[in-house]
Amino acid sequence: MKYTLPKLPYAFDSLEPFIDAKTMEIHHTKHHQAYVDKLNDALSKHPEIADKPIEELLKNTADVPEDIRTAIKNHGGGHVNHSFFWKLLKKEQEAKGKIISAIEKEFGSLDKFKEQFTASALGRFGSGWVWLVLNRRKLEIYSTGNQDSPLMENKIPLLGLDIWEHSYYLKHMWNRKAYVEDWWNVVNWKKVEELYESAIKNKK
Repeated sequence: MKYTLPKLPYAFDSLEPFIDAKTMEIHHTKHHQAYVDKLNDALSKHPEIADKPIEELLKNTADVPEDIRTAIKNHGGGHVNHSFFWKLLKKEQEAKGKIISAIEKEFGSLDKFKEQFTASALGRFGSGWVWLVLNRRKLEIYSTGNQDSPLMENKIPLLGLDIWEHSYYLKHMWNRKAYVEDWWNVVNWKKVEELYESAIKNKK
């Protein structure tokens, strides 16, 4: 299986002014493309596992040949994380549905959830991600370093925020807090709802 860069479901400038067009272009066509290229290169060394979905390999990294295990985590994780991330970005999406009710039940309110999620994003040292995951039917705010995927710990991602500097440096420079605040304006809550309903259904 040879992986390719997925097309964005929107134009580079469609998230302005919150995420700028140049950042989106570079993030997608350079950074994500690099993960795809290096993932394919790693898999070419072991054709016996090349046909397995990358999600399956991430869930079972102990079964991945040792000489490419780190590459699968880094570049396979980078491909999966970014492919997920692009789908979660859209302006003017109302926060509603079963996922919001579940967030309010677990965290007290949507605002309290945002506060905790933002604190996790600002507290992550270096590069990584912050997630809202479903962990055994329980919602959890979860942070990973580098390109590690929640799939590696059998957690189902529902919402993810890329906090690598390449996600925000052109517009927000060193100010990760301003980036996170802007990102809340482009969360595709409709997609998060779809992911939550699918995850709950599959957990039954």
